[in-house]
Amino acid sequence: MGAADAILDDSLVKEFTKLHPIQRVVINWQLEWLQKAHKHQIEPTGDWWTIWLMLAGRGAGKTRAAAETLASWAWEMPNTRWLVSAPTSGDIRGTCFEGDSGLLNVVPAELIADYNKSLHELKLINGSFIKGIAASEPERFRGGQWHGAWLDELAAWDYLQEAWDMIMFAVRLGSKTRIIASTTPKPKPLIMDLLEREGDDVTVTKASTYVNVANLAPSFQKQILQYEGTKLGRQEIHAEIIDPEEGGIVRRDWFRLWPNGKPFPRLEFVLQSYDCATSEKTHNDPSGQITLGVFKPMDGGMSVMILDCWNEHLQYPDLRPKVIDEYETVYGEGKARKLVDLVLVEDKSAGISLIQDLQRAHIPVHAYNPGRADKIQRLSIVANIIKAGRVWVPESSQRKGYVRDWAEGMVTQICSFPEGTVHDEYVDCISQGLRYLRDAGWISIDAPPREDIEAEDISDAEIYNMRERGNPYAA
Repeated sequence: MGAADAILDDSLVKEFTKLHPIQRVVINWQLEWLQKAHKHQIEPTGDWWTIWLMLAGRGAGKTRAAAETLASWAWEMPNTRWLVSAPTSGDIRGTCFEGDSGLLNVVPAELIADYNKSLHELKLINGSFIKGIAASEPERFRGGQWHGAWLDELAAWDYLQEAWDMIMFAVRLGSKTRIIASTTPKPKPLIMDLLEREGDDVTVTKASTYVNVANLAPSFQKQILQYEGTKLGRQEIHAEIIDPEEGGIVRRDWFRLWPNGKPFPRLEFVLQSYDCATSEKTHNDPSGQITLGVFKPMDGGMSVMILDCWNEHLQYPDLRPKVIDEYETVYGEGKARKLVDLVLVEDKSAGISLIQDLQRAHIPVHAYNPGRADKIQRLSIVANIIKAGRVWVPESSQRKGYVRDWAEGMVTQICSFPEGTVHDEYVDCISQGLRYLRDAGWISIDAPPREDIEAEDISDAEIYNMRERGNPYAA
């Protein structure tokens, strides 16, 4: 007995039995889902939205909800094309298609015409077609076109923005496209952008793991209790968006704001720090640059001003002239105008070629070797410089108390590292830049008062004599 037989009265049951067998299968399928589904699993009403962002904890039933909804769309609209994507090919097959809550266990067997396991392709008897493509290969989305898509565990995609952009270009068929984005939330920029669009073209549903606890194994219920009250538990169980900068190595309030409208100080030394990408491909880290200017503020001690920054996916032939052009930039105003003193490039990958080319162009360049320290250790080494209030960022001209627009991405990435960001080119740039300036004596933490310096202590005394110094590594 199907769901229809269970809820219809006798007269309606008789009419139901007169329907075509496939029609009865479809009705039973849809009614069974409506009987089982929780509120957050039901497709939102209205035709105003194009993206359904489903934020839910582990085991809350988001995969089942997405599979049921996409399959329903594919059946209700014959001869249509639908995309399914997940972090990896294994996730597509093991979760989205063949998993306990996947398409093959959701769609009645009578409605399936064919399933190609190796190609991740499902064909229905009404002519509709569902194709799986892994998000780990963003370029594979080129060339396809779809009526809609189901994007599973969106926040776990390695190349989130790149893959999302390609999918947006590909979902273009029909009069009304629809996208389901189901995920346990993480504070990725794209997720935050979609939340900001709620009520425009995005509808959002949220659910905790506990909503679906009756369908979860008792052992799993016991395991998740140990994470209650933790940051991980808030994210993975209760589907909370955790501040990307929460728990980062560097805090945003450690950066000091240079007031908008206040003339820039006289710069003693200007350093351009580069992190060169290993490849120009969009799913790799872009090349990045941060320009650091050393100055002496009124409260004493040497400080650093972030003068500029940028990141861009560039092939090496395009990177070289850009670096040379950036080197010729003049910073500051009036008598305080200052040329770049040194270009700092990590001695690896494309950086090796860049160093050689800059040397041939007679540009002062220093090859930076980070040693065995990993990225976390490198940032941790210089974090105390930022914490001590020695690093300044220009204030926004539009919003008091905020950094300039061009600097926002840089500050966010640095403060979100290592958990809340995909790319880390700015992390590398500021780590090696501040490390160099510290080792070269341009900045020092907790330096002794000038009157306490012995005349023969030249190493400390030079900290207060930087106006007379040139490139500290010139020798």
